[in-house]
Amino acid sequence: GSEVARVGEALDAMIAQVAGSLAAAQRSEAQLRSFVLDAAHELRTPLTAIRGYAELFDRGLADRPQDLAIALRRIAEESVRLGALLEDLLLLARLDGAPDDAPLIRTTVDLRTLVRDAAADARATDPDRPVEVAEPAEPVPATVDVDRIRQVLANLVRNALVHTPPGTALTLRVAAEPGGWARLDVADAGPGIARADRERVFDRLARVDPGRSRDVGGSGLGLAIVAAIAAAHGGRAWAHETPGGGATLSVALPAGREAR
Repeated sequence: GSEVARVGEALDAMIAQVAGSLAAAQRSEAQLRSFVLDAAHELRTPLTAIRGYAELFDRGLADRPQDLAIALRRIAEESVRLGALLEDLLLLARLDGAPDDAPLIRTTVDLRTLVRDAAADARATDPDRPVEVAEPAEPVPATVDVDRIRQVLANLVRNALVHTPPGTALTLRVAAEPGGWARLDVADAGPGIARADRERVFDRLARVDPGRSRDVGGSGLGLAIVAAIAAAHGGRAWAHETPGGGATLSVALPAGREAR
């Protein structure tokens, strides 16, 4: 209880805080370094392909029309892939570091409408896949950036379509949750996600279970964008098991007043 003892306790607390801050900074630096390396690897792949086909052209590919057509098609495809990756990286940077550069244009909407549209898009993309919608009878209003939430649903659906076997059933669910929250779920009946990997699926350029990380031409940032958009709205995204087997990816958003 002496003054010296109180000063010692204050110093101990200060040192603990400084140590905690340094450890957090080191973890952040390590994560940033890992992300930059992964992003560089993803960027290098399409650039290498484009450079390779350009070199083939210099070696006389122009005299072989059939091979030239293949080369030009592959250059175009890899350019699109590269552009998509850069756009996704730019969006994440705006959402994370400078939110004023990517303002949310909020409108009150019934989330059931967005879920129905996403289900219709999934059926059009993969007509042989069973896609169901589970929704309440009453509206589920939320004041959100409609285009961004459509992007969230599109990314979640695409992830399920890509990383589950053909014909695997999908369920898109929307519900009002206690405490003023609205919830979106995209559930599949596929192989699921290992419990240890569920926190990592929303990391940028994460590679978890091979069955859910096949190279299908995406940017590898779809679920990271889902998490960033949810956070920008004051919500969150998480993964859990589908009852009966499979994976469910969920997003919670602050509910809004009833849409008119």
